[in-house]
Order: sequence, then C-alpha cells, then structure tokens
Amino acid sequence: MARRSTAQGTPATAALAAAGIPFVLHPYAHDPAAASYGAEAAEVLGINPERVFKTLIVEVEGRLAVGVVPVSGSLDLKAFAAAMGAKKAAMADPAAAQRRTGYVLGGISPLGQRLPSPTVLDASALALETLLVSGGRRGLDIELAPADLLRLTDALTAPISSLVPGGK
Repeated sequence: MARRSTAQGTPATAALAAAGIPFVLHPYAHDPAAASYGAEAAEVLGINPERVFKTLIVEVEGRLAVGVVPVSGSLDLKAFAAAMGAKKAAMADPAAAQRRTGYVLGGISPLGQRLPSPTVLDASALALETLLVSGGRRGLDIELAPADLLRLTDALTAPISSLVPGGK
C-alpha cells in the first residue's frame, strides 16, 4: 500500500508517518446533516461498511478506553467490559472523549490521540487485508492493515461488536 501525501496532516497521519506504516488517505466531502459519520464515510467512499471502523470512547470503571468496531455494527458494551477485564462499561461523555483524544466527534481516530487509552479492536478486523478508520477529522479516513493498527495502538482484539439491522 502506497503512502499518500500528508498534506491533510492530522496527529493520526503524523503517527503513521513517524512509525513508517504504509497507509492511504481517503478524503471525502463530509455532510454536516449526515446521521452517522461512519456510515456516511462508507457510502460516500463506496466501501463495504464492514471494512470501515468507528472509534468509540468508553468509560470502564472510571477510566477511558477505546473501542474500534465496524460501522455495520454497534459496540457491545458487555463484551467490551469483559475484554477489558471489567464488569460494566458505558459510553463516555462526548466532551470527555474530545478532551482525552484531542479530536472532535465524528473525527476521533484510534491513532495519534492526545492521551492514548487502552484500545480494543473488534476481532472481525483480523479477517480483513485492510480497514479504514477516522483520519482525525470529519471527512478523512485512513486505510491501513489491521496488524499495523494493532501495533501502533497496542490494542488487543476481541469480539466486541454486534450487527445492527440495516448496517448503520
């Protein structure tokens, strides 16, 4: 996979470039009226929603963690808690998520976060040659190999997503 220009540089693309990890940028025109950032990216880019992953910030026993799941599904909070060795998990406060990561909602990337958090990547990613995650701003996705995402985020994998009817 070729590395594209980082003219649209974000902390996520800077982290990938610094680590020498190959990636491809997928910019698109973000529609502020879009109901789902991830579903919008998959649709506009013409990519199977099972390959486009959303980054969710979760509170687990008073600390923040990152769940990365396909946009065709939803985060299973019980499975996420179990993967983190906890009993309960809940979606983090959006303002806390933005402060922790340094990114705006809809642009939160698992890469290049202001304060890295424990990360869990849905196990479905392991079957893919490449996947897409947010590039650090709305309207920018990054394509990379799941193994590279795991290495750069020091993530673990677990089955943490559940399929949503209609894939949104």
